[in-house]
Amino acid sequence: MLTLTENASTIVKDITDAQPEAAGLRISSESATEPAFAVSVAPAPEEGDQVVEQSGATVYLDTDAAQQLDDKVLDAAVDDQGGVQFALGMRD
Repeated sequence: MLTLTENASTIVKDITDAQPEAAGLRISSESATEPAFAVSVAPAPEEGDQVVEQSGATVYLDTDAAQQLDDKVLDAAVDDQGGVQFALGMRD
């Protein structure tokens, strides 16, 4: 299952707390041939989504994303302009 770093948990929680009716961050797979993901704020998981809850942060993964990210760690940082950058790494 996808895990989140402390930074990612804090940033995901901050993003979703700032949105009306937002419950989590949804990651969906955009391509079957190459890993590409879409990230959006969602009020609830869609049918079939895997739910990852960690340190107060909630992430929803569609079926393909859940499979592709099963052994990954999600990290996040905020750049100088306030933009959020997500990165994936391998779990130790």
